[in-house]
Amino acid sequence: MRIGTRGSALALRQARLVQAALAQHGITGELVTFTTTGDKRLDEPLSAIGGKGLFTAELERALARGTIDCAVHSLKDLPTDRAPALAVVAVLPREDPRDVLVLSSAARAVGLADLPRGSRVGTSSLRRRAQLLAAHPDLEVVELRGNVPTRIRKVDEGQVHAAILAAAGLLRLEATQHIAAYLDVPAWLPAAGQGAIAVQVRRGEEGATGRLALLNDEPTMRAVSAERAFLAALDGGCQVPIGAVVISTDGRPGIADGPGATLHGVIAEVSGRRVLRGARPLGPDAVACGQALAAELRVRGADAMLAAMRDMARVLPPQPE
Repeated sequence: MRIGTRGSALALRQARLVQAALAQHGITGELVTFTTTGDKRLDEPLSAIGGKGLFTAELERALARGTIDCAVHSLKDLPTDRAPALAVVAVLPREDPRDVLVLSSAARAVGLADLPRGSRVGTSSLRRRAQLLAAHPDLEVVELRGNVPTRIRKVDEGQVHAAILAAAGLLRLEATQHIAAYLDVPAWLPAAGQGAIAVQVRRGEEGATGRLALLNDEPTMRAVSAERAFLAALDGGCQVPIGAVVISTDGRPGIADGPGATLHGVIAEVSGRRVLRGARPLGPDAVACGQALAAELRVRGADAMLAAMRDMARVLPPQPE
């Protein structure tokens, strides 16, 4: 099978996990690499480039054309309004979905709470920016782009005092020595689908669908289905600060393992001045759960927040953060 992937170190590591999982079923996989818009435009904030499909569109076009047999994505990068001709048929067992803090040696801190006033914290995510400013308005948030090794290098060089990254990327790259602290859920929520690897195929390709469906991890699929339904119902993307995660019965983030699992969601103003949170038992229908939680937050004020953010995006030209 021809497996489409981005060419970054992390993306290749994720694609090789899919390749290895296929090999366990006697299926040979060949990696085909692509450079996406998000990989090319590293000097611009993600929210200014356009938001949706920045790291996935080129792979999806190649998949639709038949250049590749499947595409491997970080699920958090995949828009919820996917092309109707394509489908995610498998997600691999999920890595830790939480965010983590990476600190420079000059930070004189062990976590977010004791970073000195005015410390520069790097992130390219509006969701992280909003949650950070809501909890720590005395910190300065600066734009930090690049792949995971590049962002770690910028922290080590002192360009920022700290950075917030996804735990999954550091774990998969075996770079856990850089993790100063985990940002625990539900107080701090990750992106919907964070830590999950998605495998996408063309609809109607029964052979590829059947082979790749063997890789699906059902507890992960249920969890990310609820999280992404919440995101989709709020019409969210890179330009709206929204976070969501399912927490299992025994407190593990990102896994839907039984009737006690709970979906947590948050939407915030970019400034962090207003934050709406909610939680809902997962129940038997994961998608319905995500939609219901989004509807609850809309009633409590999310609609007004979304309208204000979109009005601002239309009126103001994109500005570097």
